[in-house]
Amino acid sequence: MRLIAVLLATFLIASAHAQTAVKFALDWRFEGPAAPYFVAIDKGYYKAEGLDVSIDPGSGSVEGINRVASGNYAFGFADINSLIKYRDNPKNAAIQAVMMVYDTPAFSIVALKKSGIAKPRDLEGKTLGAPAADGAFAQWPIFVNANKIDTSKVKIENVGFPVREPMLAQGKVDAITGFWFSSFMNLKANGVKGEDITVLMMRDFGVDLYGNVIMVNPDFAKTNPKAVAGFVRATIKGIQDTIRSPEAAIDSLMKRNAIANRDVELERLKLSIERNFVSPDVLKAGLGGVDIKRLERSIDQIGFTFSYTNKPKATDIFTEQHLPPRDQRLAK
Repeated sequence: MRLIAVLLATFLIASAHAQTAVKFALDWRFEGPAAPYFVAIDKGYYKAEGLDVSIDPGSGSVEGINRVASGNYAFGFADINSLIKYRDNPKNAAIQAVMMVYDTPAFSIVALKKSGIAKPRDLEGKTLGAPAADGAFAQWPIFVNANKIDTSKVKIENVGFPVREPMLAQGKVDAITGFWFSSFMNLKANGVKGEDITVLMMRDFGVDLYGNVIMVNPDFAKTNPKAVAGFVRATIKGIQDTIRSPEAAIDSLMKRNAIANRDVELERLKLSIERNFVSPDVLKAGLGGVDIKRLERSIDQIGFTFSYTNKPKATDIFTEQHLPPRDQRLAK
């Protein structure tokens, strides 16, 4: 009997410390804006929720969706607008976003001030460098429609991601599309001073879209609802800590990317906090949620870039059921 009791106690202790292993796919490399997730690991926030989280870099938002759909990853970080298009096909996995991260999307037009581009219609008569697969360029038709740009007067040049900012710095194109904080920092790395860069955030010019979200595999969500809620709760804590002290948060990133330049990634992180993580809406409503009416409008706007065959509803795309109460989600 004593042996049975000892074995039972050992089992209960082991069970209490059991961790659910989950894989999380990022949309891009281990750069400054990814710091909150590593903070959540280093501070034990995921572990406290019973989760053993591993994080892999990515090479674009569509890849993240496919990784989650495959079931190889429980969670992914990707562009919600790409998810909306993905969900238009009823044969695709019923992936949902469970947490908004970039309340303001990073989609932008970036130029040098000497080009004279200060507002959208200044692009007329100019050359715009845009990688065909760029998430920001995907919103170009919405940006054009909202700002009445005559596209016959804008030359679009398909450029590769590695040469996008160098071409702008060298004057080979007049403007580029991109995630603003990445293009801004890449231009500085190419010798351009920050004060010489113009950034037109698409959200400021009629593109009423959201940005990147945490999404979950539907089968995992169905069988592990507590794990999903725990992942969201821990991630919010990581973001809150990062907002409070970006300088400390960047250390968690540097542990995973030793070849990165700390000052560059810290600045990139601060830029993303200021204009993407924290918006006026987030300050009022807290981190992680969405305004369903705004999401509905964004789905309608995507119709300028994509022909729907089975247009999804906002509630198909985002669920708030895994979010903690507002007072636990404030951007302090």
